[in-house]
Amino acid sequence: MSDRIFYAMYDDDDVLKDGAKKVVSKGVKVNEVFSPFPVHGIDPIIGVKHTRLGIMAFLYGLTGLMLATIGMRYFMIVDWPMNIGGKPNNTYLQNILAFIPITFEFTVLCAAHLMAITYLLSNKTLPGRKADNPDPRTTDDKFVMEVRLSENQQFTADELAAMLKETGIIELNQKEIN
Repeated sequence: MSDRIFYAMYDDDDVLKDGAKKVVSKGVKVNEVFSPFPVHGIDPIIGVKHTRLGIMAFLYGLTGLMLATIGMRYFMIVDWPMNIGGKPNNTYLQNILAFIPITFEFTVLCAAHLMAITYLLSNKTLPGRKADNPDPRTTDDKFVMEVRLSENQQFTADELAAMLKETGIIELNQKEIN
C-alpha cells in the first residue's frame, strides 16, 4: 500500500504555529515538524505527548549517586584508607562531608551523559546514521510540517493540499512512498 506525504514549508515559526493550528482545527493530523531550532508551543498544537525523559534523568542521577557512594566507601574506607589532614577514616559517615563535592559531580556526570545517550537513542540520531530530514534547509532557516495522507483518510490528497496552501506556506512538496 502506498502513502502520500505532504511537506509544507514555512519561513517563519509563528506562521508555522498558526498554520498548524488551522489544519489541526479542521481535523488534520500533523505527523512531524522539522525546524532549525525548538519551536516553543508547537508540541501541544500537533499533539505530541510529554516524554518521560525527566523521570529518566532523575533515575540516572540516583544511579550516579549510588555509584559514587559505593565507590568512595570502597576506595577510601575499605580498600586503601588514608589519613588525610588527620581526619578519621574508620567509617564512611565520619568522612561524608569531604565526599559531598565528589558525589555531586559524579551524579551530574552520570545524569548528563546517560541523558545524552538516551536522547540520541530515542530520536534515532546516532552518529553515522542517515538523517530522516525531508529538506536540508530545515537545518538552516526553514520549517517543514509533515502530513501523511494515510493518517488523514477522511480527506483526499487535493483537499489536504488546498488546506495546507491556505496556511501561508512558501512551498509544498509531495512524496509517494511504498
